[in-house]
Amino acid sequence: MNTAAAKAAYDQPLETLNPAQPALFRDDTMWTIFERLRKEDPVHYTPESDYGPYWSITKYHDIVAVDTDYQTFSSEPAITIFEQNQGQGPLPMFIAMDPPKHDVQRKAVSPAVSPMNLERLAPLIRERAAGILDALPVGETFDWVDKVSMELTAMTLATLFNMPQEDRRKLTYWSDVVTAVPGHGLIDSLEQKMAIFLEYHAYFTGLWNQRVNAEPASDLISMLAHSPATRNMEPREYFGNIVLLTVGGNDTTRNTITGSILALNQNPDQYKKLRENPALIPSMVSETIRWQTPLAHMRRLATRDIEFKGKQIRKGDKIIMWYVSGNRDEEVIANPNAYIIDRERHRQHLSFGFGIHRCVGNRLAELQLTIIWEEILKRFPNIEVVGEPKRVYSTFVKGYESLPVIIRKKH
Repeated sequence: MNTAAAKAAYDQPLETLNPAQPALFRDDTMWTIFERLRKEDPVHYTPESDYGPYWSITKYHDIVAVDTDYQTFSSEPAITIFEQNQGQGPLPMFIAMDPPKHDVQRKAVSPAVSPMNLERLAPLIRERAAGILDALPVGETFDWVDKVSMELTAMTLATLFNMPQEDRRKLTYWSDVVTAVPGHGLIDSLEQKMAIFLEYHAYFTGLWNQRVNAEPASDLISMLAHSPATRNMEPREYFGNIVLLTVGGNDTTRNTITGSILALNQNPDQYKKLRENPALIPSMVSETIRWQTPLAHMRRLATRDIEFKGKQIRKGDKIIMWYVSGNRDEEVIANPNAYIIDRERHRQHLSFGFGIHRCVGNRLAELQLTIIWEEILKRFPNIEVVGEPKRVYSTFVKGYESLPVIIRKKH
Protein backbone atom coordinates (compact mmCIF):
# COMPACT_ATOMS: atom_id res chain seq x y z
CA MET A 1 0.00 0.00 0.00
CA ASN A 2 1.23 3.48 -0.87
CA THR A 3 2.37 4.96 2.47
CA ALA A 4 2.20 8.60 1.34
CA ALA A 5 -1.38 8.13 0.13
CA ALA A 6 -2.25 6.31 3.36
CA LYS A 7 -0.85 9.15 5.46
CA ALA A 8 -2.70 11.77 3.38
CA ALA A 9 -5.99 9.92 3.84
CA TYR A 10 -5.65 10.13 7.63
CA ASP A 11 -4.13 13.61 7.81
CA GLN A 12 -6.99 15.50 6.17
CA PRO A 13 -10.21 16.34 8.03
CA LEU A 14 -12.80 13.58 7.79
CA GLU A 15 -15.44 15.85 6.28
CA THR A 16 -13.19 16.70 3.31
CA LEU A 17 -12.63 13.09 2.24
CA ASN A 18 -13.73 12.60 -1.37
CA PRO A 19 -13.13 9.11 -2.76
CA ALA A 20 -14.70 10.00 -6.14
CA GLN A 21 -11.44 11.09 -7.76
CA PRO A 22 -10.42 9.20 -10.93
CA ALA A 23 -6.72 9.82 -10.23
CA LEU A 24 -6.97 7.77 -7.01
CA PHE A 25 -8.23 4.78 -8.99
CA ARG A 26 -5.70 5.22 -11.78
CA ASP A 27 -2.92 5.26 -9.16
CA ASP A 28 -4.54 2.53 -7.01
CA THR A 29 -4.32 4.81 -3.95
CA MET A 30 -7.97 5.00 -2.86
CA TRP A 31 -7.80 2.09 -0.41
CA THR A 32 -6.91 4.04 2.74
CA ILE A 33 -9.68 6.57 2.17
CA PHE A 34 -12.20 3.73 2.08
CA GLU A 35 -10.58 2.06 5.10
CA ARG A 36 -10.91 5.27 7.09
CA LEU A 37 -14.51 5.85 5.99
CA ARG A 38 -15.50 2.29 6.98
CA LYS A 39 -13.96 2.81 10.42
CA GLU A 40 -14.93 6.40 11.18
CA ASP A 41 -17.82 7.46 8.94
CA PRO A 42 -19.39 4.60 6.95
CA VAL A 43 -22.25 6.82 5.72
CA HIS A 44 -20.23 9.85 4.65
CA TYR A 45 -21.32 13.12 3.04
CA THR A 46 -19.07 14.89 0.55
CA PRO A 47 -20.53 18.39 -0.01
CA GLU A 48 -18.33 19.29 -2.98
CA SER A 49 -16.89 17.18 -5.78
CA ASP A 50 -16.61 17.20 -9.57
CA TYR A 51 -19.93 15.34 -9.54
CA GLY A 52 -21.73 17.52 -7.01
CA PRO A 53 -22.57 16.55 -3.42
CA TYR A 54 -23.03 12.85 -2.63
CA TRP A 55 -23.17 10.26 0.15
CA SER A 56 -20.65 7.40 0.30
CA ILE A 57 -21.86 4.02 1.57
CA THR A 58 -18.73 1.99 2.28
CA LYS A 59 -19.65 -1.01 4.47
CA TYR A 60 -20.88 -4.33 3.12
CA HIS A 61 -24.18 -4.65 4.99
CA ASP A 62 -25.07 -0.96 4.50
CA ILE A 63 -24.56 -1.36 0.75
CA VAL A 64 -26.83 -4.42 0.76
CA ALA A 65 -29.47 -2.42 2.68
CA VAL A 66 -29.41 0.38 0.10
CA ASP A 67 -29.23 -1.96 -2.89
CA THR A 68 -32.28 -3.95 -1.78
CA ASP A 69 -34.55 -1.00 -0.91
CA TYR A 70 -35.49 0.37 -4.32
CA GLN A 71 -38.54 2.16 -2.91
CA THR A 72 -36.30 4.47 -0.85
CA PHE A 73 -33.15 4.37 -2.97
CA SER A 74 -34.14 4.63 -6.63
CA SER A 75 -32.05 3.67 -9.66
CA GLU A 76 -33.72 6.34 -11.76
CA PRO A 77 -32.53 8.24 -13.67
CA ALA A 78 -28.89 7.02 -13.72
CA ILE A 79 -26.59 4.46 -12.14
CA THR A 80 -23.19 6.19 -11.91
CA ILE A 81 -21.92 9.18 -9.97
CA PHE A 82 -21.53 11.25 -13.12
CA GLU A 83 -24.48 12.67 -15.01
CA GLN A 84 -24.86 11.10 -18.44
CA ASN A 85 -27.15 13.85 -19.64
CA GLN A 86 -25.20 15.12 -22.67
CA GLY A 87 -27.90 17.73 -23.16
CA GLN A 88 -30.83 15.33 -23.51
CA GLY A 89 -31.26 13.82 -20.08
CA PRO A 90 -29.79 10.42 -19.13
CA LEU A 91 -30.09 7.50 -21.51
CA PRO A 92 -32.89 5.21 -20.31
CA MET A 93 -31.77 1.63 -19.62
CA PHE A 94 -33.25 -1.10 -17.46
CA ILE A 95 -30.50 -0.97 -14.82
CA ALA A 96 -31.51 2.69 -14.29
CA MET A 97 -35.17 1.81 -13.75
CA ASP A 98 -37.21 0.63 -10.82
CA PRO A 99 -39.87 -2.10 -10.90
CA PRO A 100 -42.12 -2.87 -12.63
CA LYS A 101 -40.50 -1.53 -15.83
CA HIS A 102 -37.06 -2.78 -14.81
CA ASP A 103 -38.35 -6.31 -14.32
CA VAL A 104 -40.06 -6.71 -17.70
CA GLN A 105 -37.12 -5.28 -19.66
CA ARG A 106 -34.58 -7.39 -17.80
CA LYS A 107 -36.74 -10.45 -18.40
CA ALA A 108 -36.69 -9.75 -22.16
CA VAL A 109 -32.89 -10.27 -22.38
CA SER A 110 -32.24 -12.76 -19.58
CA PRO A 111 -32.83 -15.88 -21.77
CA ALA A 112 -29.57 -15.00 -23.59
CA VAL A 113 -27.67 -15.81 -20.39
CA SER A 114 -29.86 -18.66 -19.14
CA PRO A 115 -28.15 -21.86 -17.96
CA MET A 116 -29.28 -23.63 -21.15
CA ASN A 117 -27.85 -20.93 -23.40
CA LEU A 118 -24.58 -20.84 -21.42
CA GLU A 119 -24.26 -24.59 -21.89
CA ARG A 120 -24.66 -24.03 -25.63
CA LEU A 121 -22.09 -21.18 -25.62
CA ALA A 122 -19.44 -22.96 -23.52
CA PRO A 123 -17.83 -25.06 -26.31
CA LEU A 124 -17.61 -21.99 -28.56
CA ILE A 125 -16.00 -19.91 -25.77
CA ARG A 126 -13.55 -22.77 -25.14
CA GLU A 127 -12.62 -23.05 -28.82
CA ARG A 128 -12.01 -19.29 -28.98
CA ALA A 129 -10.04 -19.23 -25.72
CA ALA A 130 -7.83 -22.02 -27.05
CA GLY A 131 -7.29 -20.17 -30.34
CA ILE A 132 -6.38 -16.92 -28.54
CA LEU A 133 -3.89 -18.65 -26.22
CA ASP A 134 -2.30 -20.75 -28.99
CA ALA A 135 -1.63 -17.58 -31.00
CA LEU A 136 0.24 -15.79 -28.19
CA PRO A 137 3.89 -14.87 -28.89
CA VAL A 138 5.82 -17.13 -26.49
CA GLY A 139 9.18 -15.73 -25.39
CA GLU A 140 8.40 -12.07 -26.02
CA THR A 141 6.64 -9.34 -24.07
CA PHE A 142 3.05 -8.55 -25.08
CA ASP A 143 0.00 -6.74 -23.70
CA TRP A 144 -2.31 -9.23 -21.98
CA VAL A 145 -5.24 -6.78 -22.05
CA ASP A 146 -5.12 -6.42 -25.84
CA LYS A 147 -4.23 -9.97 -26.84
CA VAL A 148 -6.40 -11.91 -24.39
CA SER A 149 -8.83 -10.02 -22.14
CA MET A 150 -10.30 -7.78 -24.84
CA GLU A 151 -10.33 -10.51 -27.47
CA LEU A 152 -12.28 -13.16 -25.57
CA THR A 153 -14.89 -10.78 -24.16
CA ALA A 154 -15.41 -9.00 -27.49
CA MET A 155 -15.86 -12.32 -29.29
CA THR A 156 -18.44 -13.47 -26.75
CA LEU A 157 -20.35 -10.20 -26.79
CA ALA A 158 -20.41 -10.10 -30.60
CA THR A 159 -21.94 -13.58 -30.50
CA LEU A 160 -24.59 -12.49 -27.99
CA PHE A 161 -25.52 -9.58 -30.31
CA ASN A 162 -25.16 -11.84 -33.38
CA MET A 163 -23.02 -9.24 -35.10
CA PRO A 164 -20.04 -9.95 -37.40
CA GLN A 165 -16.92 -11.07 -35.54
CA GLU A 166 -14.81 -8.68 -37.64
CA ASP A 167 -16.67 -5.82 -35.92
CA ARG A 168 -16.02 -7.12 -32.39
CA ARG A 169 -13.36 -4.53 -31.50
CA LYS A 170 -15.90 -1.80 -32.18
CA LEU A 171 -17.67 -3.09 -29.07
CA THR A 172 -14.47 -2.75 -27.05
CA TYR A 173 -13.94 0.77 -28.35
CA TRP A 174 -17.53 1.90 -27.81
CA SER A 175 -17.58 0.43 -24.32
CA ASP A 176 -14.43 2.39 -23.47
CA VAL A 177 -15.86 5.60 -24.95
CA VAL A 178 -19.04 5.29 -22.86
CA THR A 179 -17.08 5.41 -19.60
CA ALA A 180 -14.12 7.55 -20.74
CA VAL A 181 -13.39 10.92 -19.13
CA PRO A 182 -12.69 13.52 -21.89
CA GLY A 183 -9.09 14.72 -21.92
CA HIS A 184 -7.58 11.54 -20.47
CA GLY A 185 -6.39 9.55 -23.45
CA LEU A 186 -9.24 8.03 -25.43
CA ILE A 187 -11.36 11.10 -26.22
CA ASP A 188 -10.56 14.81 -26.09
CA SER A 189 -13.99 16.36 -25.66
CA LEU A 190 -17.65 15.72 -24.99
CA GLU A 191 -18.35 16.72 -28.63
CA GLN A 192 -16.05 13.94 -29.84
CA LYS A 193 -17.80 11.51 -27.50
CA MET A 194 -21.18 12.50 -28.93
CA ALA A 195 -19.95 12.01 -32.51
CA ILE A 196 -18.78 8.47 -31.64
CA PHE A 197 -22.13 7.80 -29.94
CA LEU A 198 -23.87 8.69 -33.22
CA GLU A 199 -21.85 5.99 -35.05
CA TYR A 200 -22.51 3.50 -32.25
CA HIS A 201 -26.25 4.31 -32.29
CA ALA A 202 -26.45 4.03 -36.10
CA TYR A 203 -24.73 0.62 -36.09
CA PHE A 204 -27.17 -0.85 -33.58
CA THR A 205 -30.17 0.79 -35.26
CA GLY A 206 -29.14 -1.18 -38.36
CA LEU A 207 -29.07 -4.41 -36.35
CA TRP A 208 -32.50 -3.64 -34.84
CA ASN A 209 -33.97 -3.05 -38.30
CA GLN A 210 -32.57 -6.39 -39.50
CA ARG A 211 -33.90 -8.35 -36.52
CA VAL A 212 -37.32 -6.74 -36.22
CA ASN A 213 -38.03 -7.81 -39.82
CA ALA A 214 -36.73 -11.35 -39.34
CA GLU A 215 -37.97 -14.36 -37.40
CA PRO A 216 -37.30 -14.20 -33.61
CA ALA A 217 -33.88 -15.59 -32.70
CA SER A 218 -31.83 -16.15 -29.55
CA ASP A 219 -29.54 -13.10 -29.75
CA LEU A 220 -29.97 -10.03 -27.53
CA ILE A 221 -31.07 -7.68 -30.33
CA SER A 222 -33.73 -10.09 -31.57
CA MET A 223 -34.99 -10.60 -28.02
CA LEU A 224 -35.39 -6.82 -27.58
CA ALA A 225 -36.97 -6.44 -31.03
CA HIS A 226 -39.55 -9.19 -30.53
CA SER A 227 -40.37 -9.17 -26.80
CA PRO A 228 -43.77 -7.54 -26.14
CA ALA A 229 -42.14 -5.59 -23.28
CA THR A 230 -39.46 -3.96 -25.42
CA ARG A 231 -40.39 -4.03 -29.11
CA ASN A 232 -42.17 -0.66 -28.95
CA MET A 233 -39.60 1.18 -26.86
CA GLU A 234 -38.23 4.53 -27.97
CA PRO A 235 -34.95 4.48 -29.97
CA ARG A 236 -33.09 6.21 -27.09
CA GLU A 237 -34.31 3.56 -24.67
CA TYR A 238 -33.18 0.77 -27.01
CA PHE A 239 -29.78 2.45 -27.35
CA GLY A 240 -29.58 2.89 -23.58
CA ASN A 241 -30.05 -0.84 -23.13
CA ILE A 242 -27.44 -1.56 -25.79
CA VAL A 243 -24.97 0.69 -23.92
CA LEU A 244 -25.77 -1.18 -20.69
CA LEU A 245 -25.30 -4.61 -22.30
CA THR A 246 -22.08 -3.50 -24.04
CA VAL A 247 -20.42 -2.11 -20.90
CA GLY A 248 -21.81 -4.86 -18.66
CA GLY A 249 -20.71 -7.61 -21.05
CA ASN A 250 -17.33 -6.11 -21.75
CA ASP A 251 -15.63 -4.18 -18.96
CA THR A 252 -16.41 -6.49 -16.10
CA THR A 253 -15.13 -9.76 -17.58
CA ARG A 254 -12.13 -8.33 -19.38
CA ASN A 255 -10.87 -6.45 -16.32
CA THR A 256 -11.27 -9.52 -14.14
CA ILE A 257 -9.35 -11.66 -16.65
CA THR A 258 -6.52 -9.11 -16.44
CA GLY A 259 -6.92 -8.82 -12.67
CA SER A 260 -6.47 -12.58 -12.29
CA ILE A 261 -3.05 -12.48 -13.98
CA LEU A 262 -1.96 -9.52 -11.85
CA ALA A 263 -3.28 -10.96 -8.57
CA LEU A 264 -1.63 -14.36 -9.13
CA ASN A 265 1.68 -12.67 -9.96
CA GLN A 266 1.45 -10.51 -6.84
CA ASN A 267 0.66 -13.65 -4.82
CA PRO A 268 2.95 -16.38 -6.17
CA ASP A 269 1.95 -18.77 -3.37
CA GLN A 270 -1.63 -18.63 -4.68
CA TYR A 271 -0.45 -19.15 -8.27
CA LYS A 272 1.48 -22.24 -7.13
CA LYS A 273 -1.60 -23.47 -5.28
CA LEU A 274 -3.67 -23.07 -8.47
CA ARG A 275 -1.14 -24.87 -10.67
CA GLU A 276 -1.01 -27.76 -8.24
CA ASN A 277 -4.80 -27.94 -7.95
CA PRO A 278 -6.75 -26.72 -11.00
CA ALA A 279 -9.96 -27.73 -9.22
CA LEU A 280 -9.57 -24.37 -7.40
CA ILE A 281 -10.33 -22.42 -10.62
CA PRO A 282 -14.00 -21.69 -9.71
CA SER A 283 -13.13 -20.33 -6.26
CA MET A 284 -10.15 -18.42 -7.72
CA VAL A 285 -12.53 -16.82 -10.22
CA SER A 286 -14.89 -15.66 -7.45
CA GLU A 287 -12.02 -14.39 -5.33
CA THR A 288 -10.64 -12.43 -8.30
CA ILE A 289 -14.05 -10.87 -8.98
CA ARG A 290 -14.13 -9.73 -5.33
CA TRP A 291 -10.48 -8.61 -5.26
CA GLN A 292 -10.77 -6.73 -8.56
CA THR A 293 -14.34 -5.33 -8.18
CA PRO A 294 -14.43 -4.37 -11.89
CA LEU A 295 -17.15 -1.74 -11.41
CA ALA A 296 -16.23 0.34 -8.37
CA HIS A 297 -19.64 1.82 -7.58
CA MET A 298 -23.30 2.20 -8.39
CA ARG A 299 -25.49 5.11 -7.41
CA ARG A 300 -29.01 5.60 -6.11
CA LEU A 301 -31.26 8.63 -5.50
CA ALA A 302 -33.18 9.09 -2.25
CA THR A 303 -36.93 9.18 -2.94
CA ARG A 304 -37.75 10.64 0.51
CA ASP A 305 -36.13 12.09 3.60
CA ILE A 306 -34.74 9.22 5.65
CA GLU A 307 -32.51 8.63 8.64
CA PHE A 308 -30.00 5.98 7.61
CA LYS A 309 -27.43 4.71 10.13
CA GLY A 310 -27.84 7.92 12.15
CA LYS A 311 -27.45 10.26 9.17
CA GLN A 312 -30.18 12.49 7.72
CA ILE A 313 -30.42 11.78 4.00
CA ARG A 314 -32.70 14.18 2.11
CA LYS A 315 -35.02 13.46 -0.77
CA GLY A 316 -33.07 13.89 -4.02
CA ASP A 317 -29.66 13.20 -2.44
CA LYS A 318 -27.20 11.14 -4.48
CA ILE A 319 -26.04 7.95 -2.76
CA ILE A 320 -22.96 6.08 -3.95
CA MET A 321 -22.61 2.41 -3.03
CA TRP A 322 -18.89 1.76 -3.14
CA TYR A 323 -18.75 -1.97 -3.96
CA VAL A 324 -14.96 -1.66 -4.08
CA SER A 325 -15.04 -0.75 -0.37
CA GLY A 326 -17.74 -3.21 0.69
CA ASN A 327 -15.63 -6.01 -0.79
CA ARG A 328 -12.83 -5.07 1.63
CA ASP A 329 -15.04 -4.79 4.75
CA GLU A 330 -13.09 -6.40 7.59
CA GLU A 331 -16.27 -7.09 9.57
CA VAL A 332 -17.70 -9.33 6.85
CA ILE A 333 -14.72 -10.72 4.92
CA ALA A 334 -11.79 -12.15 6.85
CA ASN A 335 -8.42 -10.68 5.88
CA PRO A 336 -10.09 -8.80 2.99
CA ASN A 337 -6.97 -7.21 1.49
CA ALA A 338 -5.41 -10.63 0.98
CA TYR A 339 -5.95 -12.60 -2.22
CA ILE A 340 -6.88 -16.14 -1.14
CA ILE A 341 -8.07 -18.42 -3.94
CA ASP A 342 -9.54 -21.09 -1.67
CA ARG A 343 -11.62 -18.91 0.64
CA GLU A 344 -14.40 -20.81 2.38
CA ARG A 345 -17.07 -18.30 1.33
CA HIS A 346 -15.59 -17.25 -1.97
CA ARG A 347 -18.91 -16.22 -3.50
CA GLN A 348 -19.51 -13.64 -0.76
CA HIS A 349 -18.84 -10.38 -2.58
CA LEU A 350 -20.68 -7.36 -3.97
CA SER A 351 -19.10 -7.12 -7.41
CA PHE A 352 -22.29 -8.20 -9.18
CA GLY A 353 -24.49 -5.93 -7.09
CA PHE A 354 -27.27 -7.13 -4.86
CA GLY A 355 -31.05 -7.39 -5.05
CA ILE A 356 -33.08 -6.75 -8.21
CA HIS A 357 -30.15 -5.20 -10.09
CA ARG A 358 -27.76 -8.10 -9.53
CA CYS A 359 -25.77 -8.47 -12.76
CA VAL A 360 -27.86 -10.36 -15.30
CA GLY A 361 -24.71 -11.80 -16.94
CA ASN A 362 -22.86 -12.85 -13.80
CA ARG A 363 -22.82 -16.56 -14.73
CA LEU A 364 -21.52 -15.75 -18.21
CA ALA A 365 -18.69 -13.72 -16.69
CA GLU A 366 -17.77 -16.63 -14.40
CA LEU A 367 -18.00 -19.08 -17.32
CA GLN A 368 -15.57 -17.09 -19.49
CA LEU A 369 -13.10 -16.71 -16.61
CA THR A 370 -13.31 -20.39 -15.72
CA ILE A 371 -12.77 -21.55 -19.30
CA ILE A 372 -9.86 -19.21 -20.03
CA TRP A 373 -8.08 -20.42 -16.88
CA GLU A 374 -8.74 -24.09 -17.64
CA GLU A 375 -7.12 -23.51 -21.03
CA ILE A 376 -4.23 -21.44 -19.60
CA LEU A 377 -3.27 -24.15 -17.11
CA LYS A 378 -3.24 -26.78 -19.88
CA ARG A 379 -0.64 -24.73 -21.77
CA PHE A 380 1.44 -22.39 -19.63
CA PRO A 381 2.96 -23.11 -16.22
CA ASN A 382 3.53 -19.39 -15.70
CA ILE A 383 2.44 -16.09 -17.22
CA GLU A 384 4.80 -13.49 -15.82
CA VAL A 385 3.93 -9.82 -15.37
CA VAL A 386 6.98 -7.81 -16.44
CA GLY A 387 5.87 -4.21 -15.88
CA GLU A 388 3.39 -2.03 -14.08
CA PRO A 389 -0.25 -2.20 -15.17
CA LYS A 390 -1.73 0.92 -16.69
CA ARG A 391 -5.04 1.46 -14.91
CA VAL A 392 -8.16 3.18 -16.18
CA TYR A 393 -8.76 6.83 -15.20
CA SER A 394 -12.27 6.36 -13.81
CA THR A 395 -14.22 6.21 -10.57
CA PHE A 396 -16.59 3.69 -12.17
CA VAL A 397 -14.65 1.18 -14.28
CA LYS A 398 -11.91 -0.30 -12.13
CA GLY A 399 -9.79 -1.81 -14.80
CA TYR A 400 -6.68 -1.88 -16.95
CA GLU A 401 -5.61 -0.25 -20.19
CA SER A 402 -2.58 -2.50 -20.48
CA LEU A 403 -0.57 -5.17 -18.64
CA PRO A 404 2.84 -6.26 -20.04
CA VAL A 405 3.49 -9.99 -19.63
CA ILE A 406 5.79 -12.69 -20.97
CA ILE A 407 5.35 -16.44 -21.34
CA ARG A 408 8.83 -17.96 -21.08
CA LYS A 409 9.89 -20.56 -23.61
CA LYS A 410 10.14 -24.08 -22.23
CA HIS A 411 13.71 -25.30 -22.12
